[in-house]
Amino acid sequence: MTFAEKLLQLREQHLQLLNRANHPCKDDNGIYRRYESPVLTADHVPLEWRYDLNPISNPYLQERLGVNAVFNPGAIFWNGKILLIARVEGHDRKSFFAIAESTSGTDNFRFWDEPLKLPETQDPDTNVYDMRVVQHEDGWIYGTFCTERKDPEALENDTVSAVAACGIARTKDFKNWERLPDLISHSGQQRNVVLHPEFVGGQYALYTRPQDGFIQVGGGGGIAWGLTGSMEHAVVEEEKIIDQRLYHTINEVKNGQGPAPLKTHSGWLHLAHGVRNTAAGLRYVLYLFLTDLEQPWKIIKKPGGHFMAPMGNERVGDVSNVLFSNGWVEKDGEVLIYYASSDTRVHVARSTVAQLLDYVQSTPEDAMRSAASVKQRLELIRANRRNLQ
Repeated sequence: MTFAEKLLQLREQHLQLLNRANHPCKDDNGIYRRYESPVLTADHVPLEWRYDLNPISNPYLQERLGVNAVFNPGAIFWNGKILLIARVEGHDRKSFFAIAESTSGTDNFRFWDEPLKLPETQDPDTNVYDMRVVQHEDGWIYGTFCTERKDPEALENDTVSAVAACGIARTKDFKNWERLPDLISHSGQQRNVVLHPEFVGGQYALYTRPQDGFIQVGGGGGIAWGLTGSMEHAVVEEEKIIDQRLYHTINEVKNGQGPAPLKTHSGWLHLAHGVRNTAAGLRYVLYLFLTDLEQPWKIIKKPGGHFMAPMGNERVGDVSNVLFSNGWVEKDGEVLIYYASSDTRVHVARSTVAQLLDYVQSTPEDAMRSAASVKQRLELIRANRRNLQ
């Protein structure tokens, strides 16, 4: 096969993937409906980003800069289209951000011509990932993300120890980004920091996840709430845990806020991830809770158990048995939930605000004990039996 023939074949295969229609799955639990195909994968990344397309310098048409995975996107409705600010991970393990857009929000996503060029601070990032994007009432669109650097206190031969912080950038057009100083907090390292979309008492509000180390949450952990007077020099002096880790639950190891909460007539609707330990390793699932409209740090409803967990092929990937979400979009009462499976690919599920609120407000809380759990189920069984008589 000649260079031109091989390139033509690559382009046809790529275009076929981009144009593939995505259909909702037949299974319907009344809460949400998954879609059959992932909306973004490594194969969706433009050929120009991966291949040297010059037959002189690359006569065998080899992939020069491979892409390993596309996952954990922030999401926003912008100028009539859904934008996903995806985490793209190269074969070199370095992640970067890239924007893909779609009119439908369920298929035909196209990456913009070039990856997002994120400015660095005076302390350059080794790796950046998992951006949450928030249209704030101050007029800016903010991106909060994890910035990772090698631990400066690590021994010379320690090539593993790292430090995680919350990076902050803002934009008004998604093309020009201003990098702001990293968030300063006094509770150790930070991951999964999310900006609340409205001012609270005249201040910016942040959902944080304080932890003692890069991986281990240590003595703290849980989703926390903190305030700062400025995003240009964001400092959170005090963090209050609002959703703590609990023994023998879906979030006994750690948990974190997903995207920014959605404002509804009943309260702020939150999507989060919870992590528990198993014999096969850590298991990441998604869950929902509702907080008070006037006091967004106060949980008023929290269903027991997970809202969404890995199923089928979603359980297989670079980091197996993981669902993670940091992006969803609400438009005219409909909600598109973007979630990654096993740190490898991006999926979408469709629901409505009404369905999600019904789930959150009507599903029993975690009973915390086997006997109490059985009691809940018996009440449901017997109520159904009475209704069918």
